[in-house]
This record gives sequence, C-alpha cells and structure tokens, in this order.
Amino acid sequence: MNRRAARTLLCAITLVITSSPSLLAQAAQDASFDIVLRGGRVLDGTGNPWFRADVGIREGRIAAVGDLSNATGDRVIELAGRYIVPGFIDIHSHADGGLDAEGDPGSDGARRRAAPNLVSQGVTTVVINQDGGGPWPIADQRARLESRGHGPNAALMVGHNTIRAMALGDDVMRPSTLAEVARMTEMVEQGMAEGAYGLSAGLEYFPGIWSETSELFPLVEAAGRGGGIYIVHERSSGMTPMWFWPSRDDPGPPTMIETILEDIEVAERTGVTTVATHIKARGSDFWGAGRALVDLIERARARGVPIWADQYPYNTTGSDGNTVLLPRWIFPGGGPGGGPAAQRPAIDYAAALGEALADPDRGEQVRLDIEHEIGRRGGPENLVIMDHPDENLVGKTVAELAAEWDAFPVDVAIRLQLEGDRARPGGARVRGFSLSEIDVEEFSAHPWLVTASDAGIALPGDGPVHARFYGTFPRKIKRYAMDLGILSVESAVRSMTSLPAQLLGLRDRGMIREGNVADIAVLDLDELQDNATFFEPHQYPSGVDYVLVAGTFVVDDGELTWALPGAVLTPNAGGAPNAGGTTGC
Repeated sequence: MNRRAARTLLCAITLVITSSPSLLAQAAQDASFDIVLRGGRVLDGTGNPWFRADVGIREGRIAAVGDLSNATGDRVIELAGRYIVPGFIDIHSHADGGLDAEGDPGSDGARRRAAPNLVSQGVTTVVINQDGGGPWPIADQRARLESRGHGPNAALMVGHNTIRAMALGDDVMRPSTLAEVARMTEMVEQGMAEGAYGLSAGLEYFPGIWSETSELFPLVEAAGRGGGIYIVHERSSGMTPMWFWPSRDDPGPPTMIETILEDIEVAERTGVTTVATHIKARGSDFWGAGRALVDLIERARARGVPIWADQYPYNTTGSDGNTVLLPRWIFPGGGPGGGPAAQRPAIDYAAALGEALADPDRGEQVRLDIEHEIGRRGGPENLVIMDHPDENLVGKTVAELAAEWDAFPVDVAIRLQLEGDRARPGGARVRGFSLSEIDVEEFSAHPWLVTASDAGIALPGDGPVHARFYGTFPRKIKRYAMDLGILSVESAVRSMTSLPAQLLGLRDRGMIREGNVADIAVLDLDELQDNATFFEPHQYPSGVDYVLVAGTFVVDDGELTWALPGAVLTPNAGGAPNAGGTTGC
C-alpha cells in the first residue's frame, strides 16, 4: 500500500471513529493510562458548574475526560467526589530568586526550587520578573532555569526597570530621550524573541519613578507585536506613592486613580492586554475608593479597552510587613526612594532620630511625616507590633499603646524607636493593615480580576513572610467564595486558571480538557483552608490533596514530593494539539 492510500485509509478509519460517540466512549473506557483520577467532580476552569468525570493522564497530558470506569492505569486514585481543577497560574510571582537557587538534588537550593509553599496551594505555573525587575538577558535566565530544574512551570517577563537602568546608565532620575526609548524598545524586542511573555513595569520603584507615559507606549507596543502582555505595578496605591514624604516632596503626587487612568490610556492606545497588578486602595484616607477604580476599569472595558487587574486576597500588603513609621530621610543613606541600602555599616537609628528631634524645625517635619505614614499604613488601630525587645508589646496596636501610654500615636512611633531595637529602623517590626476589606471584596467580585500571590518562594526555616506566600489561592476559594459568597467557587477557580491562561495565551493550560498539559490540582473543599497567619506564616494549607505538573506529582496525598518537573514556558512552543503538523485528511 502506497503512502497516499495509507493516509486515505487512516482518514476513513478516523472519520468512522470520531463520528460515533459510543465508539469514542468505549475506547476511552477500555484504554490504559499512566494515571487515572477516578470519581471526581471536575471544575474545568471555565467558570461553568462542576460535572462528574474521571480524568485519564498519559505522557504528561490529559488524554481523556469522562467515564473511565473500565480503564486501567499504572496508578488509579479514587477521589470520592473531591474536585479536579486546573493547576493554578500565578500571574504575579516573585519566585525568580528561589527558582534560580543553586544546589544539587537534596540540597537546600533544590528544595527551594521545588517551590513548596506555592505548589502546596495548587500552583503549577508562575509568571516571574515582576514590578519591572529581573535579570538580563532573558536567554541567559531561561538557560539557567532549564539547566537546574524547578517544581512549577515558569513564564518570564522583560523588566522595564532593568532595561531602563541599562539604557540610561547612572543618570536615571529624569525622562528618557528618544534614543534611549529606541534602545529600550530594541531590548523588549530581544526579550520577546528570547521567550518572554511581555513587559512588566514597577512605576513606583527605582528607576521607573521617573518614566513618563510617553516612554511606555513604544515599549508596550513592542511587547504586543511579539504577542505579549503588559503587567504594571502602580505609580501609587492610594493618595500618595510609597516614596512620598509631605515634609520633603512637592504636593500633588500621583494617586491610585491617576495610576488606573494611565494604565487605561496605555492599553487603549497600544491595544495590548494590560494588567493593573495587585490592585488596591491603600491608606485609611483612601478606603472606599475601590468602587471608583472598578468604575474606571468597567467603563474602559465597555468601549473595548483590554484592561484587566490582579489581586491577592488580603488586607495587608508586602511592604506593610516591615512598616517603618519614621521618615527615611532622618537616617544615614535614607532618601525618597526607600530606606537604607541592604548592605551598610551598622547604624544607631535611635541616635539618628534623637538628633533629628533635637532640632525644632526638623522635629516638626519628622512628626508631620510620621502622621502621614500612620494614615497611609491604615491608621493606629491597624498597626500591629510583630516583634520588639519588650515582648509585652508584641501583638498590640499603636492605638492600644497610645491609650496605655496616654500618648499620641506619633509619640508612640517615636518611643518605639528610642526604647526599641536601636539597630532596626523604627525600633520594632510592625505590620500595617493598610487595606480595607470593603475594597478587597469589591475587587474580588469582578470577572476581569485575576487571583495572584505577589509572593516568592519560602521554606519553613525562613524568616517572616506575608501569609500570601502560603495561602493566596486556597484563601480566595475558601474565604471569598465559600464563606463570604463574594463570587462562586467556579468563578474563583476561573480567576486563577483559564483567565490568566487566556491573558498569557497559554493554549494548552488552564482548563481540564483533553489534549491539555496535565497541570492539575485535586481539592477537598470540605477541608480547604489557608493556615498561614501573620505571626506564624510558614504553614501549608489544608485540603490540597494532589498537585501534578505535566503529569508528575509535586503534591501526593497531601505530601510534598520535592519533584522538579516544571518547564520554562515560551510563547508558541506547542499549545495547539496539532502544532507539529496535520494528518492531511
């Protein structure tokens, strides 16, 4: 039989089989798989209600979804009604450093690359190089990650702050020139060609603070030409940016409202999918503004603007975890962009504060700035002492100490430094709860909102981290869907599966569908719970029983396997079931 006749016969056989659902169903029932997940309830990631089905996995992909009661498998897991969901896609992750950790199998570095705090939540893909950061070039980072192996998949972004610093050199505290924009555009194009999924920006951070909107247009357009998206950290998350001090900076800094308007402008002008990342309304003077931000986004979307947002489901931020109520400018090396550098000779912060207070004019400025920072971090009743040399203070709020000491909140902040740890700015570790649950719930309800962690990789022996490192995804489902009913469980799952897959263009992930990569989690919704707290954050969630990355277990019957099956994903590398060609039928 010649090749043409063989192809004709193959097509005829295929046509007969595919035209008969009963034959297909029988074939699936009688098939053999590597893994069979039997007796589950499938939440397929689309937002549709669950349905009863078995899932068969073969060679790292979902080979069958349906009645597989007669099928065999190298391993068959009876789920007894537990929920089969797509693996979660974390569209804003700081897993970069952990995935890049050095070390042979069994080492601390290899355990870190397994990303235990993330996969234990059901996360199977992380999108890294966020807030404008990340190494350069993308090709080198990609090669390094591929050579070392890691637990979840990784998708890479080009960092705006990284390429801006390279294009402008040491002189970054200014708008860029046309030549510098052209150089940055070339770098975005290079990064996209090397496998990036788009451009990330951190416009509240160095050196993005000094970029103008006009600088962003050609860079975002370049990312869009490569099929990429734009994920942007706000210029401000409330009434003022994190670098603003009223005693030092001119009035009228950007607000979160102006940030969202800029994001909409960039998305509308470029036509590129834009994600306003970790959307929030920070500061007690800005609470309730979530509704206004939602209205801006929904009006823009109604006229076709590709604007989206992501959110972590907590009322406290990452920087809130190391709140320093004192202005940085009083400390040696401090400045508008942040506190002292990471590596610096020991500083007596109490002495620096005492020196500033000894000058009447400077002392008045210090008090003005402390009052501003107390409000920006949620007010005195929402500032909690997490660590202090006097253990009797731990767990109390600034408001409680003010009442106990018969003092104003500003004086409490001063006393914490003067009587606290002289080697720590602020004298104590303080966490501010700078967000209102009203706004957190407002954002959570909308179908254009993606769930994301904004978290890195942690091991139980690490220092304090945000609870979102261990709890983001179970918390969104349990608290905001199951307990509060802000959205349905189906919608919550969609916000962390098919929605981010759609935005990124991941055609073979994010849904339980035959032919898709077997990135899967199995949840026991009766047991699902985020267990991480802010005093004890290193606690894995409950109710995430199995997690597979490309058909390999990274969580097996509730236990971490420390496997490293993750891939570095690249756009257009497969995805469509017939990406390698067609049968010619």
